[in-house]
Amino acid sequence: MFFDLSLDKLKEYKGSSEKPKDFDSFWERTLKENSHDADAKYELKNDYCLKLFDTWEVNFAGFGENRIYGWYIAPKDSKGKKLTCIMQYPGYGGGRDFPYKYLMYPSAGYSTFVMEARGQGAEGITNGGNLTYDPSSYGPHSDGFMTKGILNKDEYYYRRVFIDSVKAIEAAKQHELTDKIVISGISQGGGMSLASTYLAGKLDIKIEASLIDVPFLCDFRRATTIVDSDPYRQIARFCIAERNKENQVFETLSYFDGVFFAKGCKTKALFSTALMDMICPPSTVFAAYNNYAGEKNIEVYTFNGHEGGDNEHNHRKLTFLNKHGI
Repeated sequence: MFFDLSLDKLKEYKGSSEKPKDFDSFWERTLKENSHDADAKYELKNDYCLKLFDTWEVNFAGFGENRIYGWYIAPKDSKGKKLTCIMQYPGYGGGRDFPYKYLMYPSAGYSTFVMEARGQGAEGITNGGNLTYDPSSYGPHSDGFMTKGILNKDEYYYRRVFIDSVKAIEAAKQHELTDKIVISGISQGGGMSLASTYLAGKLDIKIEASLIDVPFLCDFRRATTIVDSDPYRQIARFCIAERNKENQVFETLSYFDGVFFAKGCKTKALFSTALMDMICPPSTVFAAYNNYAGEKNIEVYTFNGHEGGDNEHNHRKLTFLNKHGI
């Protein structure tokens, strides 16, 4: 069912919170504190019976120099070539899985870099296999990752994840095959894409395009009050128990809101949203989209939920990249 604003109002909606005055300086400080080399280590792992592709297991130095793991996959016999690398950031709770899951972009002639989200990977029977730990844990929190360290912006879980995401770009650029960079992600990966597009700009890393699908981690205040589904529900559960800390919770979250990252993004972008998405409500996606500072377009899937445009949208993403000569 339709539960959110009408499409006409969605096209005008810009969010329910104010950007912190020190938002940019907070992230500039965070980047400075993590200015170490990504120090990417690649190990060729051609034992997956993929005769048309080369697969490397990769690890690199993320936030706090913690080692973050992932895959780098490219068409076989690409040695000596320079390829556009598509970053793929993970959905919430899932692991990196086997490399078979990520063959669309290499099939189209790109390389792809798949990053694990620290501490995640235990949800779903096919999505496990993560090697990346999150050694940091601060204070009481509800189940899941949404409220880890939520009472202090310096300790919040997504501060670490977002720095990991931009360090992943630096790691991808250290592979001999990588030329241009495209950022992409679905759901949590979409929120990470907004953050990493912004952070890459702060580091003067050129990004060719960003593909931002049904993004999570946008307009937290509205999201937590119009849907009753996880992961946003984790924030509500924390506020039920810590009712006197509600303002503190949403103050912290304002530093991690995709709406405010979008204001500082100049890269051309293709967004997607679904009007029946009760995990990442369309108004929260449009809040980020309507604030996005770069050249942009959005695909709207009227009767879909959190799956968005699924494989039809994959076709539209590849068409978008070809249209722009990427």
